[in-house]
Amino acid sequence: MKLNERSLAFYATCDSPADNAGFLYKRGERHTAYHRRWFVLKGNMLFYFEERESREPVGVIVLEGCTVELCDSAEEFAFAIRFGGAKSRTYVLAAESQAAMESWVKSLSRASFDYMRLVVRELEKQLEEMRWGPAGGYAGCRQSPGSWKPKPVGLERSPERLPALPAIPSKENGCAVWNNTPGVDRLPEGG
Repeated sequence: MKLNERSLAFYATCDSPADNAGFLYKRGERHTAYHRRWFVLKGNMLFYFEERESREPVGVIVLEGCTVELCDSAEEFAFAIRFGGAKSRTYVLAAESQAAMESWVKSLSRASFDYMRLVVRELEKQLEEMRWGPAGGYAGCRQSPGSWKPKPVGLERSPERLPALPAIPSKENGCAVWNNTPGVDRLPEGG
């Protein structure tokens, strides 16, 4: 995927809903002082701004392949975003309260595609168990799970609830004419 600063800045500030937003303290990489920044989490991208009203982010952290964990720090309510690899950077952040820290750790832990993939697999497994039951049978059928095809949504209604369709006589060549005129049940002459 191609990204540039302008498209990232637009995404960071557009009206699409954020998964989490709020002030956090971010420890600098070179200078270990903490700076208060406005953070916005959208999908797997964590944007940070100088102020809440800032038009462009100061930076972005792409959260793929990271772990989020509590850490020891001079700041209370601190946690770290760590990436695998010898030279990968660790981001140390601190929230303003215990509740805010828990909220951020939870939402950041769920932000990666790997997590979403796990959730989808688990939901698919639960759906399969609901369809087939713990014994692997579906409503007394002896078919294998792979041979069963789900019905399209909305077609499981009973026939009594479906609207009656008008009887349309077919032509001799097998074609039929759809007539939308109310009260007319005949085919046009010569057709």
